[in-house]
Amino acid sequence: MKTKLYSIKLLMIPVMVFMACKDNEKKVTEPRPFDQADAIIKSIEILDFPNETLNILDFGAVPDGTTLNTTAIARAIDSCNHSGGGKVVIPAGDFLTGPIILKSNVNLHLEAGANVLFSTNHNDFLPVVHTSYEGVELMNYSPLIRAYKQKNIAVTGKGTFNGQASNTNWWPWCGKDSYGWEEGAPKQHDSINLPRLRKMNEVQTPISERVFGEGHHIRPTFFEPFECENVLLQGVTFTNAPFWVIHPLKCNDVRIDGVTVSSHGPNNDGCDPEYSKNVHITNCTFDTGDDCIAIKAGRNEDGRRVNMTSENIVIENCDMKDGHGGVVLGSEISAGVRNVFVRNCKMDSPNLDRAIRIKTNTLRGGFVENLHVKNIQVGQVKEAALKINLHYGIYANQEGGFIPKIDHVHLQDMTVENSGKYGILIKGREEAIIKNVTLTNVHIKHAETPLSVEHSEPIVFKNTTINGKAY
Repeated sequence: MKTKLYSIKLLMIPVMVFMACKDNEKKVTEPRPFDQADAIIKSIEILDFPNETLNILDFGAVPDGTTLNTTAIARAIDSCNHSGGGKVVIPAGDFLTGPIILKSNVNLHLEAGANVLFSTNHNDFLPVVHTSYEGVELMNYSPLIRAYKQKNIAVTGKGTFNGQASNTNWWPWCGKDSYGWEEGAPKQHDSINLPRLRKMNEVQTPISERVFGEGHHIRPTFFEPFECENVLLQGVTFTNAPFWVIHPLKCNDVRIDGVTVSSHGPNNDGCDPEYSKNVHITNCTFDTGDDCIAIKAGRNEDGRRVNMTSENIVIENCDMKDGHGGVVLGSEISAGVRNVFVRNCKMDSPNLDRAIRIKTNTLRGGFVENLHVKNIQVGQVKEAALKINLHYGIYANQEGGFIPKIDHVHLQDMTVENSGKYGILIKGREEAIIKNVTLTNVHIKHAETPLSVEHSEPIVFKNTTINGKAY
């Protein structure tokens, strides 16, 4: 009998060892989402520039707020670029300019007190250049600050870029009287403008033939690096933007650090990475007229043509105030978005509509995979702490044959003091069930309706309360 017991024990030992090894293997190999976020941040190169410093005053710039300094700034940047790179300094003072064109290996540095004022003469932003509007490429007025196919570029310092958009400049083109538009004045929804661009997108007119600019009314972006690698934007302030503020387009390795966006015009999104990979947005303040951060990936046919996902995006230590959403994915996400990490952010304003938002439809299509949100403090929002909407539409028909996919949306360690109309608002579709939404240690207060969920797998709740009730 003793021999039999001993034999059984010997048989059990390797089984137990195997099980223990499997458990240890699981612990070692099972990834933690924010480890991936740390790896993305680490992978983005820290830029280093030669010691050469050039001052725009030495190239004829005049800080009187009325002299146009476009040529002087361009000469300084070109000289720095041709000599191998370095720093171009804009000192304290008011410098009026047209578009600023960034070049490889140049750090454009605004000293404290530098106030860069962009011209209100729209002709100063011609000739037209290859750019984008709401996820559709076109030839249009130049972005106020532009870089095209450049490497190792930076804009740093403590100064301010003032786009000088207002109810008398750029903004009226949106067609709303609250932004200065008057009945009979031109607007972006006139047939020669957005409807024409939408049709060109639909039939895939060559970009070289999508010419707008003079005689048309489509507003330019503010800061747009286009097909650039290794981009740093640090410390500066943006205000009074014509349209989207920070728009990295088809870029790799982008760091946006300590930037302030305070701009309340129409479509004044704070930061919209599009078709971009390895993006780190940190220590920033967004107080905007539209989404604070909105991750994009092309609109409709253009997005499917380009077919570049926006991925590996880390947002942390940011403060979101006014805006349609704190962190938003969409609505132009036809090429898809994956691997977005949001942590250690604050969102609070009576004029902030949602904290976390995903928006698309069956005309846009696209997908969202792996959105991880952690350690978020939300004070007040108007509509919902989390909103996922697959029926998004503010224009005409937004129904098509491109079924969106939303999979793996995870919120953790999040507190919401006042969630407005809803705690969680999810509108999936019968043909596009939303999958794998989890809330862990999430506590939402003062929601008029705790949950409104359509066409979604059951949400997984772990230690989560809405209006004091455990779910």
